Parts: sequence; structure tokens; C-alpha cells
Amino acid sequence: MRARRYRLDGNVRRHGNVVVGGSPLKLFRLTDSGTDVIDQIAVGLPATDSTLVSALLDAGAIHPLADTADAVHTPADVTIVVPTFGPPEHTPDAAVVVDDGSVPAVAGATIRLDRNSGPGAARNAGLEHVDTPLVAFVDGDVEVSDGWMEALLPHFADDRVAAVAPRVTTLAGTSAIARYESAHSPLDLGPDPARVRAGTRVSYVPAAALVCRTEAIRAVGGFETGLRHGEDVDLVWRLDEAGWRVRYEPASVVHHDPRPDWSSWVSQRVGYGSSTAPLAARHPGALAPLRMNGWSITTWMLAMIGRPAVGAVVGIGSAAALVRKLPDVPAVSAFRLAALGNLRAGDHIAQAVRRVWWPILLVVALRSSVARRTLAAAALAARHPLVLADDVAYSLGVWRGMVTERTIDPIVPQVSSWPTRAAGPPAPSATAR
Repeated sequence: MRARRYRLDGNVRRHGNVVVGGSPLKLFRLTDSGTDVIDQIAVGLPATDSTLVSALLDAGAIHPLADTADAVHTPADVTIVVPTFGPPEHTPDAAVVVDDGSVPAVAGATIRLDRNSGPGAARNAGLEHVDTPLVAFVDGDVEVSDGWMEALLPHFADDRVAAVAPRVTTLAGTSAIARYESAHSPLDLGPDPARVRAGTRVSYVPAAALVCRTEAIRAVGGFETGLRHGEDVDLVWRLDEAGWRVRYEPASVVHHDPRPDWSSWVSQRVGYGSSTAPLAARHPGALAPLRMNGWSITTWMLAMIGRPAVGAVVGIGSAAALVRKLPDVPAVSAFRLAALGNLRAGDHIAQAVRRVWWPILLVVALRSSVARRTLAAAALAARHPLVLADDVAYSLGVWRGMVTERTIDPIVPQVSSWPTRAAGPPAPSATAR
């Protein structure tokens, strides 16, 4: 059996033979042999494939280390496909360049589509020319450096891994857009590795740069050509639903060019938002703007209606109630887990207001001081005027998509009895070896 080294996710907490971690948080009750496995992982020793290791990987509680010694593929096993509409800013060596119906045609393109059909169709056209085990999709406005695949290829030693994405950053330049994008790009998913799945801390990865197992992409039918935006999110979720694993590996970093002007920047954000309705139709429940327990929502609603003291009591009371729900976890840790969840819930609610709910609240605000306070608090929580503009532009796309698709799914929250996201108690426990 294969042995690999892993790292514990940053939110993992251990209490004797009980481990709490992952996204959504999950509780593992371990046998003695399972405890030994966690001990090995914690100190950097290789752990052999097992039911427990697989469960921890799928929960997002552990992540494989990008060790080149584990790689079963080399860059020679990868065909790079670059879809482009207009001349690409960057083209990796030996790439298959797909001209997506540009006028004039892109000089030197490997493939030319007769009409502009969107990035999904262009990538699928390139995929037809791939005869290597792996394919890398790299957009024409993404710059890769030598060795960018080194941290990605080892993940394919796991036969269930279908795709691995690097971190996509924007270099801070002289323009205001570049400076903003360097800190707030929606393509930059942060410095921590993750298992990618809808409803988790890293719920998607962009196809701006994505290395895939060729047979897996073909098995699910490639990219959805009916989506002009969100086709990469859809692909990742279909792979996950088909039983494949998708990983985010920030040890590899590529650079994305910022939009050249404010008009194209706003258009991009609106386009991102417009993908939510068609994605919601294809993946029911995956795009809820807020996933939260009712106690956290009640805590903040009480604060908004001018009853912050009562809200604090509800928040503290719900945190205390969790202690009884988790008898295997020390009372102080369980209380802290829920209390921090209630506190951080405010930021999630504020973001949901800015990104989807503000049009409704704006109408209600004509007669409601509570709605006005909620809108003001959400705007202040943005902490940067461009974050507010970013979210509002995204929301315009969301509402446009809902009108087109005739659905309200993208604005419907998921409310649970207890938290299931970044600051909630674990999902039902799992006993593992």
C-alpha cells in the first residue's frame, strides 16, 4: 500500500482520541490505530492509505504534501491548452492555442473555431487534440513560470484526483485595479491547500489555470458549452459529484493579468454573478448565499433591531448548549467553537447582503429603519470602497441571471439547526480507524 506525507488543516483540533476539523467541520472518534495515524501525520511521517486517511482527505481535514518524489507524471505527460479570444497575452511553450472565433484571426493558432462560442467550447476543442494522460488549461491572460507544475503533478499519484489548481494571483502594479486585484481577486483562493467541493471553504477553482486528468474530464463530458461564465465551477462540481477529487495547491503560483479598465472590470464581475442562476439550476443547493445556523442568524437579527444585549444572550446561550452536544470535546473548546462562529457570522451575513440581498432591503428601507441599519452595517463591513463596488457589480449579475432563468435559488439561504460552515460544530460524527 502507498504511503504519503500529509499536513493537518489549519482548523483541526485534537482532544485525545477525538479530532475536529475539515470543512464543513466534522468530528472523528478514533480507535487506537487511528490515533497512531494522526500522530504520524502531525509530525510529518508518511501515512499509509486507509479508510481513515481517505475520510480525512474527503473531509478536508488533511492535505497531501506536494512532494515531487510522489509524482507519477512529468511535464512531458501534460498538454497545455490555451483558449483565447483575441491574441493571448501569454502563451506557454508548445501549447495548443484555440482561437475562439477572433476577428481578425489569431496568428499561429493551432485550432480556429468558426464563431465565438465561449471558453468552455474552446477548451473542449483543444481537449480533442490531447493524447497525453494530463491536460493543463491555461488562459491567455495568465502567466506561468518554469516549474509551476512541480507542486501539482504529485497529486495525481492519487488515482481519484481529477484536477489540481494552483494559486492564481495578480501582481500589484501601478493601476488602482492591479493594486485592488492583488489583495481581492476572486481568482485568488488564498494561501492554504484545500479539497474543493461546493459549500466548503474552497468551493471552486477557476480554469484560468487547471491541470486535469484527461480521462476524467472526458468521462464527465468536458466543459459545459452552454455556460459563458461559471463553466469551470460547473466542471469541478460535476467531477466531485462523479466521485473524483479536486485539489487546490497554493504551493504553485501563477499570475493573472488585471482588467485593463474599469468598464471591463465591472463587466467581469457582472458576468461572474450572472453564472449563479444557471449553476443553481444544474446544482441545486450548491450556491446558497449563506449557510448558517438559526441561532447565529437570530443573534445578529436581534442586534439589527436594536436588541444587541438580547442577541448576545442568545449567542452565548447557543454556544453553551453546544457543550452538551459534544461531550467528547472539552467544554471550553466547544463553547469557544460556537461563540466564534456566532461572532464571525456577522461578516458572512454582511457579505450576503452586499452580494445578493441589498435590492430587497433597499425597497424595504423606504419604510424600515432596521433595513436601513442593515444596509449601512453591511456597507461598512466591506472595509474598502472597491470591495463594496465589487459585491454590488456581482449582485447585478446575480439578479440578471435570476430574471433570465426565472429562479430565486441564488438568494435563498440554507439555515440549519447548528452551524455547518467555518464556525460551527461538526457534522454527525464518524468512527474511523
